[in-house]
Amino acid sequence: MKFSAYMQEWLYGNVGYYTKERTIGKEGDFYTAVSTSMFFGGSIAKRLISTIESGFLSPTCSVVEIGAHKGYLLADMIQFIYTLKSELLQTLTFVIVEPFETNQRMQKAYFEEAFGDAIALFYVKSLDEFQCEEAFFVANEIFDAFSCEVINDEQMLFIEKGKAFFDVMDDETRKKADDYGIKKGELCLGYEPFAETMSQCCKRFEFVTFDYGDKEERGDFSLRVYANHQVYPFFALTDLVEEKLRETRELNALYARSDITYDVNFSHLFKAFEKSGITVYDYSTQVKALVDFGLVELLELFAKNVSEKQYETEMNKVKILIDPSFMGERFKMACFRKGEVKCN
Repeated sequence: MKFSAYMQEWLYGNVGYYTKERTIGKEGDFYTAVSTSMFFGGSIAKRLISTIESGFLSPTCSVVEIGAHKGYLLADMIQFIYTLKSELLQTLTFVIVEPFETNQRMQKAYFEEAFGDAIALFYVKSLDEFQCEEAFFVANEIFDAFSCEVINDEQMLFIEKGKAFFDVMDDETRKKADDYGIKKGELCLGYEPFAETMSQCCKRFEFVTFDYGDKEERGDFSLRVYANHQVYPFFALTDLVEEKLRETRELNALYARSDITYDVNFSHLFKAFEKSGITVYDYSTQVKALVDFGLVELLELFAKNVSEKQYETEMNKVKILIDPSFMGERFKMACFRKGEVKCN
């Protein structure tokens, strides 16, 4: 089968990795910015408030998280909205896009524990089911989990019975690879349909998303597997590399039990959104984005209300978010907008 179908089954099939309850953080396979510090969500909440105060969105817009896992990001945003501008909690509508019932149950349980019945939370299984006039969309590390083809010159990757091999590329994939100038590396198939769906479901929106990758096509493979905080280059799990470069673990043993991912090609992502009439409003490293959103001001406010020890503990977490050697430079923020109303 094509690699895209194999990856889709690995992550989203009947026993796929993302269909089951997963632990993210120290006890899981990997960390995310959300699992690192509440100030990640806090900074995005401050961005949302700024977007509303600028007049681009109204106080009655929907706040929609895509790929929420346990709902920590949206919950952190709500906590900071309460601190910074609590009256918005009476007018905003909170929505999670979540296809899997297991994750929905986790999210509902967490929100009930955190907020009781004070916050109404709505669900849709996909963006196709969602319609609104205006929204603030947010996502963290979703595009690196879109299925992809793996290109090597005139060939593409296939998997049969757990064995990986390259064979002739089909015409559709070849055209798309040519369109985006990809000769070697991953080619995502889902950016264009996703962007078109978002454009159709909402008349005016801001979409803020974080992911790891680069603006330009890197010309090499980045496909890899995460298991218990160990990183395995995908091809090192196959016999496509010489034996001395192979990992001791078997590819089949990791299938659907670990995360498989690759670097986001942001230039491809931008073109996909632009084709759907959506503007690329901003792009930066994670550290710059969080500072621009208001991270420093939030930390100053936090310092005034907690002990020095509490502040130091939280700062150690925040450093992981912004340190260039951790997440600060490796992760990027992209902001997209659609709508006639212009920012001041």
